[in-house]
Amino acid sequence: MTSTRIPPKEITGLYGAMVKKFASRMFGQVPQSLGVMWHHLPVLKASMGFGQKLQKWDRCDESLKSYAHMAVASLVGCSWCLDFNYFMARNRGLDVDKAREIPRWRESDVFTPLEREVLAYAEAMSQTPPTVTDEMVASLRERLGAAALIELTTVIGFANLTTRSNTALGIESEGFAASCGLKPMAQPSARLAGASAS
Repeated sequence: MTSTRIPPKEITGLYGAMVKKFASRMFGQVPQSLGVMWHHLPVLKASMGFGQKLQKWDRCDESLKSYAHMAVASLVGCSWCLDFNYFMARNRGLDVDKAREIPRWRESDVFTPLEREVLAYAEAMSQTPPTVTDEMVASLRERLGAAALIELTTVIGFANLTTRSNTALGIESEGFAASCGLKPMAQPSARLAGASAS
């Protein structure tokens, strides 16, 4: 991880000890990003709390939500979220071969038509201004149901909050996926990378 735009603060106190123990057990290390967010504990707690609640929702398929979050991270350029979600896909027993293909999903042949719709929806929601169409929503509502679509939409919204915050603060990948032996993330071809940047 390169230097963050706000230097990490020492994680201290009883709550800090609990957070470090949990992080070490989950990741094998205490992420530097926790030290950055330690400057404002209410923000850290609110973000972690909502993230934990979001993980308990079960109306939408876990793979679709994970891939959508990664699509947002890839579009925004948040290497921390890509790395973390790739790592978590492995821990949750999701298809890691698909997860690693997210940055080049448009040219990859591993995704189903529904997964492609979800990835396109995640990107459309993440544009400024959003480019979501009535047709996108109608198709996903028909295929997933209203409750699952609302859940997916909220997950994508939360992904935008975390990816854009991390990117603004200079929080980058900490090598979670590499530390457990996962292959590096696939990269889009130069042609597609240039097209998505424009």
